[in-house]
Formats: sequence, structure tokens, C-alpha cells
Amino acid sequence: MTRAFSYMQDTESISGSQLKIGEVSKRSGIGIEALRFYEKSGLLDRPGRTYSGYRLYDEGVLERLAFIKQAQLLGFALNEIKEIIAHKQEGISPCAEVREIVRMRLSELDERIKQMHRYRRELATTLVEWDKTGEAEGHVCGLIEGSHIEHGINHKKIGKQ
Repeated sequence: MTRAFSYMQDTESISGSQLKIGEVSKRSGIGIEALRFYEKSGLLDRPGRTYSGYRLYDEGVLERLAFIKQAQLLGFALNEIKEIIAHKQEGISPCAEVREIVRMRLSELDERIKQMHRYRRELATTLVEWDKTGEAEGHVCGLIEGSHIEHGINHKKIGKQ
């Protein structure tokens, strides 16, 4: 066998502990393409294969996928999740690292909230000024062209936080 994964006969019955990718997808709620991506990224171990190339996963993959989903809900990036899993596989408890990542996230979030409060105050002040001004002449819109906002906000990041 020259490949890094094992082959199983297509005709042999797949035991309850072996799942094809569609069944893993159905039971985990994770799409097939995402499962393939997780495998390619190293988040999942390479599964065994049938002779015709179908992936066969152990049922334990469902626990791993539940962990990945929960870690994502907590805000961990896939590369962080991969590192956490790798540490556990090396026999190193990842809990201290996880706590440190969350501490850093909280600090970043606190700073982001401060920035957003500052931005909100500036927008509210600007709107009061605009309400006093009424219509303003300009190349496109004199209100925007004449505004003096100092602290903008990256709207793309707002939805991803």
C-alpha cells in the first residue's frame, strides 16, 4: 500500500462505527465541502477509503466536529483550533493556551467597544450639526464633504466580531 490511507472493500458492509462523508455531514450539520476542507487543513485526520475512493470516517469524527463547531462559536479561528487539537494530540493540555487566547480576545473586544462608543458619540454630534444645517451644497453631498469625523469605523469588521 503506497497511499497514506487504508482502503476497504466497497462490498463489505460498513459497520456502525464507519461513516461515509454524507452521513458525517448529515449527523454533524457540517457541509461536505467544509468536511473536505477540514481534512485538507489538518483539522480532521485523513479517513480510510473504500477501493473506489469513498471516505470512511470513524464515529469519533463527530466529537471532533462538535468541538470544532463549539470552538468557532467561541470565536476561535480554524488555525487556532488546529493548534489546540495538535497540542492535545501531543499530550499537552491546551487549556492554558485557550484561556490566554480568550483573555486577549476580551482585551481586543474591550478596545473595539471603546472605539465604537467614541465613533457613536462623533456620529451623534455630527447628526445634530447636520440637522441644524439642513441641505448643504457640495460636489456630491455637502454634509459628508464638510464633516470632520476623526475616528471612522471599519464596517466590514463589525459584522465579523
